[in-house]
Amino acid sequence: MSKKLISYQEDRNERLKDSEYAAEYIKAALEEDDPKVFLMALRNVADAQGIAQLAQKSHLSRENLYTTLSVRGNPRLSSLYAIMNALGLHLSVQHKPVCVAI
Repeated sequence: MSKKLISYQEDRNERLKDSEYAAEYIKAALEEDDPKVFLMALRNVADAQGIAQLAQKSHLSRENLYTTLSVRGNPRLSSLYAIMNALGLHLSVQHKPVCVAI
């Protein structure tokens, strides 16, 4: 009996189809304080859940989504809101303690 091996990407994409898992994945990416990490996570969730469906739900074109979520992407706040809303997610703001060097 042979076991079917799945790749990391296949496993990740399967997990990212779950909206709660996707929310935690994106939240963890936001904690990295690097916009590129956040965009990569958002792109991974979009790929897993389907770009075509996301385009329809967000009222953005597929081309716009690919450009926005690309490595060089610099999304407008309105596009980011549309994408997050289409994924059933929202951004929130929290106070970040400032470390003071002595």
